[in-house]
Amino acid sequence: MRTGLLGGSFNPIHNAHLRIAGEAQAECNLDRIIFIPAADPPHKPIAGEISFEQRSGMVKRAIAGRADFEISLIEAERSGKSYSIDTIRIFRELYPYDALFFIIGGDSFLEIGTWRCFGDIFSNCNLIVVERPGFLISDRINALPESVRERFHLDGKSGRLLHDSGHSVTFVTGSPMELSSTEIRQLAAAGADISKYVPPDVAEYISQQRIYTDAEKNSEN
Repeated sequence: MRTGLLGGSFNPIHNAHLRIAGEAQAECNLDRIIFIPAADPPHKPIAGEISFEQRSGMVKRAIAGRADFEISLIEAERSGKSYSIDTIRIFRELYPYDALFFIIGGDSFLEIGTWRCFGDIFSNCNLIVVERPGFLISDRINALPESVRERFHLDGKSGRLLHDSGHSVTFVTGSPMELSSTEIRQLAAAGADISKYVPPDVAEYISQQRIYTDAEKNSEN
């Protein structure tokens, strides 16, 4: 099975996340995509201290009815920071016969050299890099951290980076993202309609739970 792994704070999950998943799925013929909400991100705290239960609840509602979209709560089930390499290793153990594809944005790929054990990520799975305006990667070899470049070569026909482990890095030019999670949180806190930017069930859940309204009030106290 070809399995995509899409992690994030999902604070909140929005239509662009779902579009990224769909674009990656189509480009690499993925059988399923597993959404993995972060429990304790290593690089920055969860804005507004929105709970894992609320963020995972939004993901469940966003992907409901999609047999090819799943959610994993693995990062809340283990202790410590939610390092990507640890999560990837767990999925490698859970699904030893799957072809794993870790999905990230172009901005994250350009910073991957700062990640914990980043070299092991390429050895344990394939990557799908969804590029966005402002983060287009023209020189793909030199975009890699210098310490791992010699383990790759560029396939001129497909444009993929091929790793000596047999894994690859595929680049997908994604659709522009019309709004960020930060802006959606701000709109929700102000009581504005966010149904254009998130799935209807997610918008209803945010409103009913007063997720960002209460978070905004708490930040002011």
